[in-house]
Amino acid sequence: QVQLVESGGGLVQAGGSLRLSCVASGSIFSINTMGWYRQAPGKRRELVAEVTSRGDTNYADSVKGRFTISRDNAKNTVLLQMNSLKPEDTAVYYCNADLRVSPFRGYTAYWGQGTQVTVSS
Repeated sequence: QVQLVESGGGLVQAGGSLRLSCVASGSIFSINTMGWYRQAPGKRRELVAEVTSRGDTNYADSVKGRFTISRDNAKNTVLLQMNSLKPEDTAVYYCNADLRVSPFRGYTAYWGQGTQVTVSS
């Protein structure tokens, strides 16, 4: 029932920008933290950025100053503005939402299918 759909990935040259979007839909009671993770081939999935329902943000050191995460609570949407992209940013980016589907259940992590971001030199 709950679905997270990412969009905005693609191929871009180093120094360019991309904007990723993620929309959570379905039977959602509430959402706590939403964030973006990424996974490059042969590497573990890592946190890129996250934002709480109140707007508090947390970024990986590697993207600070280049990426900006934001959300629209009314639309259950989280955005990731990526500027000054580097080849090392190449990865599949996954949307994550810590949410609950009812007031009778605890928070559970949900994931999108991922969107490919490729940064060429």
